[in-house]
Amino acid sequence: MKQMHLSFKQRLLVATTLFGMFFGAGNLIFPVHLGQLAGRNLLPAMTGFILTAVGIPILGVAAIGNTHSDGLQALASRVGKRYGCFFTCLLYLTIGPCFAIPRCATTSFTTGIAPMLGTAVSPRMALFLFSAVFFALVLFFALRPGNITLWIGKIINPLFLFFLAILIVSALLHPGAPVFSTAPDASYENGALFHALSEGYGTMDAIAGLAFGIVVIQVIRQMGVQDDTAIASEVLHSGILTGLLMAFIYMLTILMGAQSLGLFAVSENGGIALSQISNHYLGRAGLMILAVTITFACLKTSIGLVTSCAETFEKMFPGRLSYKAWAVLFTAFSFLISNAGLSTIIRYSVPVLMLIYPPAIALILLALFGKHFDHNPKIYFWVTVCTWCASLFDFFKALPEPMQTHFHLQAAIGFAAQFLPFYNLNLGWILPAVIGLFLGLLSRKRQKTLQAFA
Repeated sequence: MKQMHLSFKQRLLVATTLFGMFFGAGNLIFPVHLGQLAGRNLLPAMTGFILTAVGIPILGVAAIGNTHSDGLQALASRVGKRYGCFFTCLLYLTIGPCFAIPRCATTSFTTGIAPMLGTAVSPRMALFLFSAVFFALVLFFALRPGNITLWIGKIINPLFLFFLAILIVSALLHPGAPVFSTAPDASYENGALFHALSEGYGTMDAIAGLAFGIVVIQVIRQMGVQDDTAIASEVLHSGILTGLLMAFIYMLTILMGAQSLGLFAVSENGGIALSQISNHYLGRAGLMILAVTITFACLKTSIGLVTSCAETFEKMFPGRLSYKAWAVLFTAFSFLISNAGLSTIIRYSVPVLMLIYPPAIALILLALFGKHFDHNPKIYFWVTVCTWCASLFDFFKALPEPMQTHFHLQAAIGFAAQFLPFYNLNLGWILPAVIGLFLGLLSRKRQKTLQAFA
């Protein structure tokens, strides 16, 4: 039965589905750690984090709906056919085997298993054994897609949120220290809002939003809405509901992290912080329950990501490898990367995210406002080229210092700091993107002029 709009109950169901795709255990480690870094400056930090961790992902989903695209590759192909293939591969590898899937395993281990290990057990060996079992289960279910992920989603996600709510309420009712008395990290003394923008990149939800958009559209179609304009509207409405819930959880977890400074020093990563806070308020039994729920939540996410990546690459490269072969390859690679440890994965994912987030944001904005320039390919092309050129400098700056020294990047970083406005705020790509828009508009005008004289 066709209909023009979803009921509120249906919108809530779509929003819940979208929340389940976006929000996993990994989404907790960044806001908790951000709270510890921001201290009493948590309000501007919250604002910056929510902009990139909630606002942009929701706009990414809306961009797919707004352009009536049948997926990320179709949207990115507005820049060029080869670029569509390149950018789709890059984004799926980032939210898949290179960073997000390995991070699921290491988050589970760091938060749940590592605190319960004795001194007689080597953490590195324990991580190896845990990740081997974790990815064996991931591969088992990825090769046998069925109701297991749905069952885990219906049981584990609510259970995960239930224990998270207990932890947050306990922490907020018995704070380690009043927020106003907690000192921020040196990096958050000034410009907390802008520093938190890049912290929000770590959730990877903006690039995931571009991949998830088509899934949401298919769900809405199955509910009876077929008109493309109505679908775009419903995607945005459901996205706003999802964003409000995510923002609420992020605000509470950032506050929880800031208040924990009265109990603990700033942790190396958010997984350690979450484990310390859980152990303090819930004790060993509560920590064990939280560990089980986080592990299953991450397991569900990993199965979904392996399945999604394998299906996408099988479709993009027909006749090369089967779905099964792609699934095995991605799982094995994720296993290898996961043994680098959570802190290492986060440290090396940051430069990559600083590289690809600006072009992703530019693509989202072009898709959302494209009707004002008829989605002209030349404008997509020039904005994308200029944004990529600028984001390379953000990539250089985010690399570990030994790599900057080895590849002699200090001169390039110094050049960008001097000539790119907002570069020190991690927003150096904005002016080049505007220049690209101007060049695209000129190119479009020239094209129309030539057509008029043809």
